[in-house]
Amino acid sequence: MEKQRIPTILKIKQMVTIIIAGLIVIWFLTPLVLITISAFALPEDYYQIEKVIPTHFTVNQFKDLFFELEAWRAILTSIKVAGLTMLISFVIGLPAGYALSRYIFPGKNFLKLLCLATRMFPLMVLAIPLLIIFMKIGVSDTILGIALAHTAMVLPMIILISSSILSSISVDYEEAAMIFGLSRIQAFFRITLLLALPGLAASAIFAFIISWNEVFVATILTLTNRTLPAHILRTAMASPDYYKFTAGFIMAVPAMVFIFFVRRHLVTMWGISLK
Repeated sequence: MEKQRIPTILKIKQMVTIIIAGLIVIWFLTPLVLITISAFALPEDYYQIEKVIPTHFTVNQFKDLFFELEAWRAILTSIKVAGLTMLISFVIGLPAGYALSRYIFPGKNFLKLLCLATRMFPLMVLAIPLLIIFMKIGVSDTILGIALAHTAMVLPMIILISSSILSSISVDYEEAAMIFGLSRIQAFFRITLLLALPGLAASAIFAFIISWNEVFVATILTLTNRTLPAHILRTAMASPDYYKFTAGFIMAVPAMVFIFFVRRHLVTMWGISLK
């Protein structure tokens, strides 16, 4: 009887796990499905109260959003800002992460804690001082200014993630390369960086998505060079509901595509960073 009860208990646990996982997936996918359906719905079909889900679809609101509301310009700005944010974050964060992973020095753990502490401050507290500083140095309402502000948000995570990824790569590879005549910098670029590339690529996409989705700082710092979220907040949010869903769909698709292609490396990245 005992042996028969054990498989039954395991099956029940498995079924409960599947049900819970299914409910979680439904919970996260339902808004995306509703946003997608509403983004393509005909306006007349969308506003019919008796229809819970629209059945007739169009792409006209995408054309209006792209050309009449000039979302294409904001998309280009967002791409430039996110790309520049990734570049600056890695130029600063990768050497810092390497130092934290390879060297022992006083205050190392405190420095890691300090990196996390910078994310404790609300964006609304930082936005106004940033605007004043950027106006004084002449980078307000510029792509560089927004990228610098986004870098301040992304950099602590890049430092900690790159440190964790590099810590998982044995220092013996670099020492062997230096024995054969390479300098430490050459050993890093030819050996360590190549081994860490998948995880670093995933963290780069992570930085891109944070910059792509950020709206509060971009809205405060810009008037003309608005990123896509700031542009949507100014224009699409004052438009009919189906434009809002269209704008939300445009915002969500790039992040979902990037995560789909780097999902394996993202899991690896977080798995390493928690060790």
